[in-house]
Formats: sequence, structure tokens, C-alpha cells
Amino acid sequence: MYIMRVWISLILLLFVCVVPSSGQVIVAHRGASFDAPENTLAAFDLAWAKGSDGVEGDFYLTRDEQIVCIHDRGTKRTTGFEKSVEDSTLAELRQLEYGSWKGEKWKGEKIPTLKDVFKSVPKGGLFVIELKSKAKIVPFLASQLKRLETGKIRLLIISFDKTTVAACHAQIPEVRTHWLTSFKKDKENGAYHPSAEEIAKVVNESGAAGVGMNGNRQVIDETFIKQLNEGGCSEFHVWTVDQLKDAEYFKNLGAFGITTNKPALIGKIRSKVK
Repeated sequence: MYIMRVWISLILLLFVCVVPSSGQVIVAHRGASFDAPENTLAAFDLAWAKGSDGVEGDFYLTRDEQIVCIHDRGTKRTTGFEKSVEDSTLAELRQLEYGSWKGEKWKGEKIPTLKDVFKSVPKGGLFVIELKSKAKIVPFLASQLKRLETGKIRLLIISFDKTTVAACHAQIPEVRTHWLTSFKKDKENGAYHPSAEEIAKVVNESGAAGVGMNGNRQVIDETFIKQLNEGGCSEFHVWTVDQLKDAEYFKNLGAFGITTNKPALIGKIRSKVK
């Protein structure tokens, strides 16, 4: 694991020096999670080595008020042992191993804290923080961010919970937030919800800077984006996009960012012309 980390770090240094910025931000979903165990430092390091402009991680508040990076409420899927994240202490969660489920070469990965992930972000990189513990985590996030050198990187906070987004806007106004939403199809009339108008309403009421939508091409088109803009929502990103043709489609619609499990593949849109 140590040799692998050194190798990734060398590639990262080379990448930071030679790769230009792009119009769209390519964000690695839970790190380079197609290849490495999600939400681990190995996955985040690999994401930068593969050319990501940013990384996205999921964060919960533990029983002892620490902020840790993991997607599920419980640890069973990624460790083999069931513990409730919010009901456990950091020390208890650190006793588990989070890498070998993805492959033996990843064995030894521990659950990272917010600070751990923050420190792994290179200068100028985008750190996307998805809050899973809802509004109760916000004061602790605000406190930690004040102690970190946030001026060296870019930050974006995201959440599916509009109350959490509003709390971030109120308590951490210097950091942009996006409200997250997916789409559901009405079985009777075939309409998708939320509509562009409904999304814009939530964005405006919560103080969000924009919206993050699942990359559904049946919903998101030029008309939909125009309706978002007319409603006062001018910034959007899409998730989780793993096909190059889909990434190009959303690039042409003006997506601020494209979140993917495959940053090396999706990063190829940088060379494509609208």
C-alpha cells in the first residue's frame, strides 16, 4: 500500500504541473471509485492521478462529533461488519478496514475524516462535500473549515436535504452550496418531478448557488435548462455520468461540473469542441 501511495503521489505531481484547466469541472464520485474503494484516501489520491479537477465525498457526524467520510449509514457493505456510523465513535470506526472489499491490494484502508480528505486535495482542486447527517452536521463543518486553510482549494457543499442547504447558506455563507435532486416519473401522466420550476424554487428559498441533478437525458435538455435559468437557477452540475457521450451532452448544455466514477474517461471531453 505504501509503494502504491508513493506511485500515485508522483503521478499527481506531474498532473498538477502539466494539465490545463477545463470548461467543465470533472469530479470523481467518492474518489476514483470504479477502480479503488470508494471514499478512501486511496480513491481520492487515484482520482487526482487520473486527472480529476475535483473529488466528491460523503460525510456523517459520529457520536463523538467527528466528521467522517463514508456513503452508507452503516459500515456493513464496505467493511463486512455492521456499525451505525452516527452511533459510533471515530476510534470504533477506525478499527474496521475499508479497502479489501474492492480488492486485496487495497487492504488496510481506514475511514478518513474530513480533515484527512481536505489535506489530500492539491492546491486549486475542488473538494465537494456531500452532507449525509443533515443539518446537525453543519455547525461542526463550519468550525472545522475555519481551522483549515480553505483559501488554497475550492469548496462546494451539496445535500439532498433543503434544510441542510439552508443551514449551510446561513452558517457558512462564504462556501457555495448545491441542492441535490433526482427525478421520479409519474406513472399516470409520465411527467418527471421535480420540474425545473420546482427546482428553481427550492434553490432560491434555500439560498443555494445551484442544483446537482442526476444525469437523466430524458429530463434535462435545452428547454429544461432555459426554465431553470428563467426561475433564477443559473448553475447546475450532473451526477453520476460514466459514458463519454452523456458527458459531452451535458457539457454542451453548460453543466458547471460532471461527477463520475471514471474521471480519466470523462476527462476526455476537455479535447472535444461544442
